[in-house]
Formats: sequence, C-alpha cells, structure tokens
Amino acid sequence: MDLTAVRTFVTVAESGQFQEAAAVLAVTQQAVSKRVAALEKELGVRLFTRTARGAEPTADGRTFLPHARELLLAEERAAASVRRGRRPLRVDVVGARLAPAALLRGFHEAHPDLPLDVVTLFDVDSALTALRSGAVDASFRAVAMPGRPLPRGVEAARVYDEPVQLLTGPGHALAGRTSVTPGELAGHRIWIPGIVDGTEWAAYYASLAAEFGLAVDSSGPNFSGALQDALAGSDTLATLVSEQTRLTWPDGHDLRRIPLLDPTPLYPHSLLWAAANPHPALTALRTHLADTRPPHTAARTWTPGWAETVRGAFRPFKETEVSEGPQPAGR
Repeated sequence: MDLTAVRTFVTVAESGQFQEAAAVLAVTQQAVSKRVAALEKELGVRLFTRTARGAEPTADGRTFLPHARELLLAEERAAASVRRGRRPLRVDVVGARLAPAALLRGFHEAHPDLPLDVVTLFDVDSALTALRSGAVDASFRAVAMPGRPLPRGVEAARVYDEPVQLLTGPGHALAGRTSVTPGELAGHRIWIPGIVDGTEWAAYYASLAAEFGLAVDSSGPNFSGALQDALAGSDTLATLVSEQTRLTWPDGHDLRRIPLLDPTPLYPHSLLWAAANPHPALTALRTHLADTRPPHTAARTWTPGWAETVRGAFRPFKETEVSEGPQPAGR
C-alpha cells in the first residue's frame, strides 16, 4: 500500500478539504485528488463524499481512518528504530550475572535517556560476527586470544580488570584464610565445570593454570546451583570466581569467598566495537567506561600476556602488573 496516498487520505479526512490538505502537504490539489483516487481504486471503495463544505469520509472512509493512522504510526516507529541516535544501543554482556552486566547497568543509570538493548552471546567469535554485521554495537570480551587477532575494522579497549577469588566450602583446608596466593592452590582440586574449548575464558584459565601450576578440572555441565552444593559438602573441592560474579546459595552452605593476592589474577574485560559504527550512544558508553574505570587495589597483579596487546583509545593502567588475568566459573 502506498503510504504517501494513505497520509494524503488522513490529511484530507482531518482537514475536511482537498485544498487545505494540499496546502498542508505542500502539493497541488490535483496531486491530492490523484492520490486519493489511486487509494480508492486499490481498496475498491469510495473514501470521501464531496459536499458544499468540502470532503467528508464515507462509511468505508470512517472505517479505514483509524487503521490508516496506525499504518502511519507504524511507519514512523519503523524509521525511528534505525534512525541515527534513535535506535537503541545493542550491547553484548556475555552473561547477566557477570561484571559486564554491572558495568552496563552503571552506564544506564548514568544515561537513563539513552535507549539500550542488552543481549548475551556465547563466545568471542559470535560477538565478532554480530559486530561486523551490525547486529550488536558493542561487546564485552577478553581479547586478544592467542593466535586470534581482532579482524580489521574492530577496535577494543580494556575497561575493567576483575580480581579472581577462591570459593570453598566451610570444611576446606583454606576456608579459614583471609587471603591465598595463586601458588598455594597447586595440588588442590579446582573444579570449574562448563569451560568450553576455543572460548576466551578457556584461554584465560589455561594461561592461569600454566602460570601457577594449577590443575583445573572442567568436567561436567555447569548446572545452576550444583557447584555451590558440591562445595558446601566437600573438604577438598574449590573453584575460582570473579569478584563481581553474582552467586547465591542457601545460608547453611556457609561458602567462603577468599581473595587471591601476591599476585592477584585479573580477568581482562575489554569493550569491542566496529570502528565504522556511527551510533552516538557508543561514544557515550566508551566515555563512561573510561571515566569510571576503577584503579587497581592490589600491589601485584597478573593477566595473561595475550591480554596486554589490546589496542584502544582508553587511558592505560599505571599500576605495576606482572607481565604475562578471570572469567567466573562456567564463564
């Protein structure tokens, strides 16, 4: 259906005169008549009756009018959904319980007027495909994985280095400690179910295990709550979680989150975006993340060497880092 003709019909119905509608639409009265005639031919009904006072909708015209208005409203909504500055900024946060989701919540609270869509993609390959196709505007990821440089046209910048913690049940040998060094975890069973080969969090844990001589067990699916239940009833089992990962467990589990120090392993969250993306809210997001990036609190930290090569426009860290960081359990 020709929406120009529909708009002309609505204008005539609202003004009551073909001449006045022509003035509103900045066209000739003849053009208005032709548009209405074409619409009547398409619909197979008469839409107006000419009277001494102008033009009045027929019974069919009155029936069609509210639907015509809905058509024009749908047209405006469709255009607004992709118009620059109006389409919501679409951002991948990896998982709703993880630190990137909290970073994006902070951005939304600081800019409640900017429309935002939040999605959760599986791995960095899915995120890169979505970025390059325009399906998402930005993604929080750990980059660059060994041998996996970012494709041309995709930019990245480190926005948050998240400390890793040890999580144990109350009977574990380390449960009473106020802090633990990564080296002290050697010989303990570190169970992180749900690690998927080829993902950025798998690359992170492989680097962490190699650096500190850890044995990471990734066997079994990561059922919700199953890991916490297993930790609560074991005196030998432990896992690693990121500091901001939101976990819940029954009060009786009495699980312990213990900081890792000297050095503190950090999971390097970066923001990825397509360099050619013109969405104005993307600039606002990058500026917000740069301005709110927290400083390190640990004297010595560790991240994988492959995370140090991220290019981007944010101000770099000034703190001392061990050359050659985590993703929460099950991502």
